[in-house]
Amino acid sequence: MNTNKVNENQSIFALGEKFNNKNFSGDVWLKMLVDRDNDFNCPIGNVTFTPSCRNSWHKHFGGQILLVTSGEGYYQEEGKEIRLLKTGDVVLIEPNVKHWHGATPNSCFSHLSIETNVEKGGVVWLEPVSDSDYNSYKAK
Repeated sequence: MNTNKVNENQSIFALGEKFNNKNFSGDVWLKMLVDRDNDFNCPIGNVTFTPSCRNSWHKHFGGQILLVTSGEGYYQEEGKEIRLLKTGDVVLIEPNVKHWHGATPNSCFSHLSIETNVEKGGVVWLEPVSDSDYNSYKAK
């Protein structure tokens, strides 16, 4: 995988469109695989971050599942240490847990974002992740 720029071939899913949103600190692409208004009631998006890009702190009323499909990323819940994510990792995020996720400084990062229990409500965006929080990762 090319770690310096987004590569269409780094994931088995389409890259999608560049997603301009104030809740992301850098360049990110989104391809919805299952729409929000789908009868399956389980929106699934392929999200691709460029190196150092991360989303703001947020929470999902119904919870969220992340399936890492390529690259390396970070995941952090409020009050806990950052977790390094690699291809094949699964993150189960309980409802209403404040968290963020994004790419490491040297790698693009893609994951499937699965919203669960969507009848309980969508995402609530909070403050941006500070550089000091982002840079607090400690390798184990």
